[in-house]
Amino acid sequence: MTTKNKKLQGQVAIVTGASSGIGAGVAKALAAEGALVVVNYASSVEKAEEVLHEIKQAGGDGFLCKADVGKEADVLDMFRETISHYGTVDILVNNAGLQSDAKFHEMSVEQWNRVIGINLTGQFLCAREAIKEFMRRGVVPGRSASAGKIICMSSVHEVIPWAGHANYAASKGGVMMLMKTIAQEYAPLKIRVNSIGPGAIRTPINYAAWQTPQAYQQLLKLIPAKRIGEAEDVGRAAVWLASDDAEYVNGITLFVDGGMLLYPGFEDNG
Repeated sequence: MTTKNKKLQGQVAIVTGASSGIGAGVAKALAAEGALVVVNYASSVEKAEEVLHEIKQAGGDGFLCKADVGKEADVLDMFRETISHYGTVDILVNNAGLQSDAKFHEMSVEQWNRVIGINLTGQFLCAREAIKEFMRRGVVPGRSASAGKIICMSSVHEVIPWAGHANYAASKGGVMMLMKTIAQEYAPLKIRVNSIGPGAIRTPINYAAWQTPQAYQQLLKLIPAKRIGEAEDVGRAAVWLASDDAEYVNGITLFVDGGMLLYPGFEDNG
């Protein structure tokens, strides 16, 4: 692909939680389409360095930025550093997230607050700063048809209840309404806000679900496509949502789930 055909050429993208899993896949996919990628991480600098190295080896560019998205001061610093380095921000991928699972009656307040603090409050903090920058700069002709793009990483569990994961499911339901509300509020300013809702993706966060042949086969019962998703599947969806190909798409969740939301338990009961 020639430089002039790259969908995100020269645009600046912050990808939170980009040191592994879906975040790493998205960061590499955006970079492959010409974006300058800020690889955010909270703890593992070694893994973040590997992601940035792969981006640069493939001809892309970016830099590392350590920040805990649940801390307002860290988020403010991350946006200041990005704007100082590149002049602006065009794309935010609100990806950082975690699980801390427990039966509901055994779940601690600390487990609840930790998951809500990263998965939901973290998205609020990052989206707020991104929108401030998008409003300051506005649309730049020839760069993008939008003033800015936010992609919130949600989950099929914004729709599907998930016993034993009440904090996680609640956070993703909150992400859905956060995304839709700010999409509605800022659409007149040509700011687009959408979500991606991954299903079962081969990442460290759900390692136990696919680590053995038995676990993998059990998982496939929930997926009509009969394969687990890869980070690259989510990366391609993020590229599309961030590009002008999706310029009239605002306020949706794009599910990348192999059909998990198609109620596969009814496959043989029609």
